[in-house]
Amino acid sequence: MKRKKSVVLLIEDELFIRELYQNRLQKSGFSVLVASDGMEGFNLASKNPDIILLDIMLPKMNGMEVLAKLKENSQTSGIPIVMLTNLGQESIIKEAFKKGCLGYIMKMRVTPSELSQRVEEFLANPTQKMDVAKIDLD
Repeated sequence: MKRKKSVVLLIEDELFIRELYQNRLQKSGFSVLVASDGMEGFNLASKNPDIILLDIMLPKMNGMEVLAKLKENSQTSGIPIVMLTNLGQESIIKEAFKKGCLGYIMKMRVTPSELSQRVEEFLANPTQKMDVAKIDLD
């Protein structure tokens, strides 16, 4: 019996990066929903993806606002959310974990293939928060 494809919601405003990650994730066997701004991403989360990859710098609603609203909503609060951004300031990372993200990935330090591997790891351990000490800070 074929197992169900995991659904990834990718919320990323930069077209090139969004398409690059979407293509890589699909090649790795994921079904990918995409959103180009925070409001669209928040609305797409109602489709109950298995994991959300969330940029911080987004139009209409920034990633921190999306994260907070998703964690406040009983229908979406259980979805694992991984921040996927280039913002590496310690205060921002700590705020994201405080608001409920599962992990924090720096775009500039991960290849699309590595991203697919990381998504697999997060899906295998959906309640285990990433160790903040393992994040390379700016």
